[in-house]
Amino acid sequence: MRAAVYTGDPTLIVEDRDRVPPGPGEVEIEVAYAGICGTDLHIRHGAMDHRVPARAVLGHESSGRIASVGEGVTNRQVGDPVTVMPLRWCGICAACRAGHTHVCQTLKVIGVDIPGAMQGSWTVPEDVVVGLPADLPLDVAALVEPTAVAVHDVRRSGLAAGEKAVVVGGGPIGVLIARVAQAQGSEVVLLELDPHRQATAEGLGLTVVDPSRTDVAAYVADWTSGAGVPVSFEVSGAPAGVRTATDVLGVRGAMVVVAIHSEPRLVDLNQVFLRELSVLGTRVYTRDDFEYAVRLVADRQVPAKELISRVVPLSGASAAFDALESGGGVMKVLIDCQDAS
Repeated sequence: MRAAVYTGDPTLIVEDRDRVPPGPGEVEIEVAYAGICGTDLHIRHGAMDHRVPARAVLGHESSGRIASVGEGVTNRQVGDPVTVMPLRWCGICAACRAGHTHVCQTLKVIGVDIPGAMQGSWTVPEDVVVGLPADLPLDVAALVEPTAVAVHDVRRSGLAAGEKAVVVGGGPIGVLIARVAQAQGSEVVLLELDPHRQATAEGLGLTVVDPSRTDVAAYVADWTSGAGVPVSFEVSGAPAGVRTATDVLGVRGAMVVVAIHSEPRLVDLNQVFLRELSVLGTRVYTRDDFEYAVRLVADRQVPAKELISRVVPLSGASAAFDALESGGGVMKVLIDCQDAS
């Protein structure tokens, strides 16, 4: 079988690898699709070399079918459509003992610390596998994982039905956050600079504001009758995004940090003091978040299909990464892991 491999160079290579038969408590997945996300882009440029093993197979957004099962596996059958919740926690650290296994102090992410989904055959522990409805298309199902991120972000924020929120950054995660918030009855404004992403979000029924053309502070003040919003989501990963996400908050509002910030950012702590603001971190998701994301995608309450810009074969993985980084009219790119051409 073939796999897309990171070797420490931004150009991913595709190479032949032996399939790994499942051992006790493991399942082998015939991977249908693997998605590319911002974390993968960070890895590609060496930002996570301290975690990523040599000649790593990337990919933690996935869908596929069970190809074989190991000894002791009773809850999965060959042919079952599945995705993977790609987290491995220790179960013994303080975070795990407190019930926060998703932020385990030694958390391993499959597709980062452990070989991931960008390969034709993928063997994983049974307990990370999540079943899918039989009628859910597998390309759409590959967006369950990023949807779970959005679910966790919205739940962590405490945003309630009827409340207003600002999402800073209109990439796939930003759009998914906005739609998850809408699904629970919240009102959302999405801030985005890129024209293609603006058009995509507007086509999905979102209110989109271009911060390069609009005084965002004035807009939000008018929208909220001067109160500011109770929640903002910083999804841009940019210094200006942090400032904006702080500025739009009302008294006792919360900025939810979603994006990966590889460098320290300035935060106006005087505003945090004056308005009793909160800054909330969010990382990945819980099992409940993940299973709820399956329902949202299956029920089309989030626009998974509409976010897929392109599907490429394994041989096109490196070019697909290039396309995402160029910002040239692309939202979500999937790799067809059964197409090794």
